[in-house]
Amino acid sequence: MTVRVILVIALCFHTMVNITRPLITLYASDLGASTLEVGLLTAAYAILPLAFAIQAGKLADLVGDRLPILLGSLGAALGLSLPYLFPSIASLYLSQGLVGISHVLITISLQNVLGHAATKQTRDQVFGIFSMFVAIGSFAGPVIGGYIADHISYPFAFLVSVFIGVLPVALAFLVPVIQMRVKDAQSEGAVQEHAGSPLQLLRIPLLRKALASSALVLYSRDIFVAYFPLYAAGLGISASAIGWIIAVQGLAMVVVRLLLGTMTVRFGRDRVLLASIMLAGLAFLLVPFAGTTYMFGLLSAMMGLGLGCGQPLSMSTTYNASPKTRTGEVLGLRLASNRLSQLLAPMFFGLVGSSAGLLSVFYVSGAFLLGGALLTRSKATEKSQEA
Repeated sequence: MTVRVILVIALCFHTMVNITRPLITLYASDLGASTLEVGLLTAAYAILPLAFAIQAGKLADLVGDRLPILLGSLGAALGLSLPYLFPSIASLYLSQGLVGISHVLITISLQNVLGHAATKQTRDQVFGIFSMFVAIGSFAGPVIGGYIADHISYPFAFLVSVFIGVLPVALAFLVPVIQMRVKDAQSEGAVQEHAGSPLQLLRIPLLRKALASSALVLYSRDIFVAYFPLYAAGLGISASAIGWIIAVQGLAMVVVRLLLGTMTVRFGRDRVLLASIMLAGLAFLLVPFAGTTYMFGLLSAMMGLGLGCGQPLSMSTTYNASPKTRTGEVLGLRLASNRLSQLLAPMFFGLVGSSAGLLSVFYVSGAFLLGGALLTRSKATEKSQEA
């Protein structure tokens, strides 16, 4: 029952957020934002969460996961209502800040509940299913948002997302409050394990690898969602078609996450992760050479197949490497590293795009993915990964 509730909350939350995410840059551009301002707006999604993520994890460890999920659901609904109520670039900045904080609260606690409910042997599978529902929301959201933007307006798409957000608020009350985590750990003598500041946790090798690969994957998806709509709109592609192209990426993520368990058993986590990130990097490099909706859809699917493996693998690795009393804190550290990449990357690529042209964003991002995939390779054996 608990797992089902978590999956539905994840599906609804990511649907409501992804209805608006591809439209943020189009809406801002319609309001007169420059390429650099689009980068800053995308970074606004990460600024406050970067500072708040670790504390949000500690909150989940302290009071349980129900309250953060409820606060996150309410905060996201409030944030997404602002561009509808007050159509301006300022409201888009505030909206992205609120949604970013809400995303941190919900994501840490949802992952914490699932990690606690699963065993070490089933955790890859459970996080894979969770990521699949996230990907379904990433598929449905842009399609819904694109059609609403084409046939009604950008602000109305934000209003629709708020109504979808009512369900996560209601379901949050069904999430169990797990208060035994510290007590159980005390009985096993694990309370002092890796005690100290959150940054000291980075001494754990598997955790460092998980954080690096997660940040690399997440910033890449955000860059595509932020800058591809601008590039495609400049080629005369409609908002609904752009929504479908981005949605195909989410659909590809669903497919690859269904097969993730089989692939990791057969080929090993390292090989799957390396191949997937390199596939995504190649797709980025090919974007400037595609000129049709179908080719863009194919490349978007390639990105989805590549980027779809990184998040669930990093989730399970992060949880498995965490001290028992600090799982929320470590998941918060993971999100903080993600938000750092989401903060720096849009500003960097905003400068790249404004100085060297929009196409340079795809070239540079593709090169970063290919280089990052090689740098984050683990030299550990599969046996040490599973330990």
